[in-house]
Amino acid sequence: MSAEIIDGKLVAAYVRSKVKEEAAAFADRYGRAPGLAVIRVGDDPASAVYVRNKMKACDEVGFFSKTLHLPADSAEDEVIAAVEELNSVISIDAFLVQLPLPKGLNEKRILSYVKREKDADAFCSLDAGHLKLGGGNILPCTPAGIMELLSYYGIQVAGRECTVVGRSDIVGRPMAALLLAADATVTIAHSRTTDLPAVTRRADILVSAVGKAGLITADMVKPGAVVIDVGMNRNAEGKLCGDVDFAGVSEVASYITPVPGGVGPMTVAMLMRNTMNAALAASDE
Repeated sequence: MSAEIIDGKLVAAYVRSKVKEEAAAFADRYGRAPGLAVIRVGDDPASAVYVRNKMKACDEVGFFSKTLHLPADSAEDEVIAAVEELNSVISIDAFLVQLPLPKGLNEKRILSYVKREKDADAFCSLDAGHLKLGGGNILPCTPAGIMELLSYYGIQVAGRECTVVGRSDIVGRPMAALLLAADATVTIAHSRTTDLPAVTRRADILVSAVGKAGLITADMVKPGAVVIDVGMNRNAEGKLCGDVDFAGVSEVASYITPVPGGVGPMTVAMLMRNTMNAALAASDE
């Protein structure tokens, strides 16, 4: 058996095309484009690439976009002031603070100032609470993108046994919440899990979001399982790879996401979806 490849680039393009249609209709109705802003602090090279990709996606779907670039030595209150500024700008429907922040800045405190209705990443505590209760129209981008991939490929979630490896606030925990809201039976595994292979082998849908190359091997996967690889790592040769031994697991799984080209493209696509949803919600008030 050889797994079917889940093409994240294809599905992300589909999501962006739908958002582009909605953005055009929004502009016709309200006389302005939906707006997304990013606060970037410092000069982290990876962050610079991520922000450029987000701005490029905004251009593609017809959004107004803005970047506030603050120096790396900015005081915490200066970053909060930038957050408060975007909270009050009507043309900005959603925004995010690009992570990671420079050392010395309290990430949680800064994010706590983002208005919930403008929280493009759904990182604030209120969004986390609504997510656990099964509500909210702005969802964490990567987990929401995974749910979109499963839906696009017609993969049933309800009633399935799902295991999420990783318990981060950005992917692992919200991923489990979304799967649970879709009526799956969910297990969260992590570094303290006893006999991880026994836990992962139970999964009909296995999501790995740890950041450890080669963590998930073929003997850890139930035959016919759907395997979603959120990891983004470099192997010994410096090649980009995920958490999953792609070659080996492909011979066991029914569906699998590649790295790159699987989950990654969905994160920015769902950021566009979140911004569109925020614009529509604000305009309906």
